[in-house]
Amino acid sequence: MTLHQRIGQGIDFHRLEEGRELWLGGVHINSTKGCIAHSDGDVLIHAICDALLGAAGLNDIGTHFPDTSDEFKGIDSKILLRRTVEMVSERGYRIVNIDSTVCLELPKLAPYITAMRTTMAAIANISPDAVSVKATTTEKMGFTGRGEGIVAMAVCLLADVIPDKV
Repeated sequence: MTLHQRIGQGIDFHRLEEGRELWLGGVHINSTKGCIAHSDGDVLIHAICDALLGAAGLNDIGTHFPDTSDEFKGIDSKILLRRTVEMVSERGYRIVNIDSTVCLELPKLAPYITAMRTTMAAIANISPDAVSVKATTTEKMGFTGRGEGIVAMAVCLLADVIPDKV
């Protein structure tokens, strides 16, 4: 048997607006601002979906869940992650790990990170120890520093086991 591994990376950006809900990693975050988006705007899950899809050679999130489709208007991004995991599995890959970073000035995300890891790990069928979520600010620089937007980045490792040719 030969182990094949594939790495993927993803990134997502959204503008923030007062009075909207903020969802990150499938968890509701107590915040006065939330993402302007076609779906629920969960930039963390969107970046992870892009990383997984890219690693599996399945294009990007917009290809599979276009923001022009009414089917995905307001959709819970946990559903998008579940569908992405299914597509990756159908290609014969398993998720080894996910590493991610959210760039946001406020609110502080430390109280939510365990819940985010647990939520996404359950959907991805992996241990919470295999899902890393880090949070950082941009030291008040740029659109994230001014509280105008949010960025999430993710990388993942996929593996499959393919029998050697005889």
